[in-house]
Amino acid sequence: MDLEELIHNCKNGKRKAQAELYRKYSGILFGMCLKYSRNKIEAEDNLHDSFITIFDKIGQYNFKGSFEGWIKRVTVNTVLQKYRKEQFMDVVSENISEDSMELDTEELDVSLSALLSHIQQLPNKYRITFNLYVLDGYSHKEISEMLGTSTGTSKSNLARAKMILREKIRKENINIA
Repeated sequence: MDLEELIHNCKNGKRKAQAELYRKYSGILFGMCLKYSRNKIEAEDNLHDSFITIFDKIGQYNFKGSFEGWIKRVTVNTVLQKYRKEQFMDVVSENISEDSMELDTEELDVSLSALLSHIQQLPNKYRITFNLYVLDGYSHKEISEMLGTSTGTSKSNLARAKMILREKIRKENINIA
């Protein structure tokens, strides 16, 4: 079954098509959920919620643009909506210099799995801002619109996330040495 037929069958509520769509995209979307979640269990919950939303809104997909891009966007929005409901996006009134926003990873020795673990341990507002900006390439303006905050808050949250990560990595490197 080609992708277009699969999507049409999902739009018609066919369970076998939905199961096939899940098998085809769950790995990719789980990786995205893992970036935005505090742990694997939360990522699994977010993946489940994302597929519920995808199947609920698949009728809105009009075959313009990449389907994979569309389901990724739905997934990010589903996860962000969950965290918005938790009201973790408090406005921060910190003035952090642009210099403190740089995270020089070349001077740091850290594995990808350790970095992911450190990112997952960040408070929600910092973790999500970091992921949207650094890993997914959104601008501060886009992030502020997605999260309902100001661009200054987005910049501040990113700077705090980088400072926390830098400190965790330095402590880890000291403990290893």
